[in-house]
Amino acid sequence: MKFSDNFSTRPAPRRWSWRLGGLAGALGATLGVLLVMAGTATLLGRPPALGELNDSPANAWTLLLLGIALLILGIFIWRHCRQRLRIREDLGLSPHLMKKRD
Repeated sequence: MKFSDNFSTRPAPRRWSWRLGGLAGALGATLGVLLVMAGTATLLGRPPALGELNDSPANAWTLLLLGIALLILGIFIWRHCRQRLRIREDLGLSPHLMKKRD
C-alpha cells in the first residue's frame, strides 16, 4: 500500500463556527416562538404583551407572520449546523474488518 505524504490519521478539529451557528439558530427559533405567542395573544383579545408594538390586529398579524418566519428559519439553521457537526471526518473502518479470525 502506498501512502501519500500528507496522510494523517488524526481527526480534524471541530469547527466552533458550526456550534455558534447552531446556537444562533436555536435563539432565533426561540424568539420566533415568543413573537408567535405575542401575536396570537393579541388576536385572541388578550392585553398586548409588547405594549404599543402590537395594539392593532394588523400589527398582531405582522408579529405572527414574522414569528413564524423566524421560527422556520431558526429551525432550518439549527438543523443544518447540527448536521454539519455530526459529519465524521476521520477514518472509518468496516465492522467486518475488526473480526478476529481463528
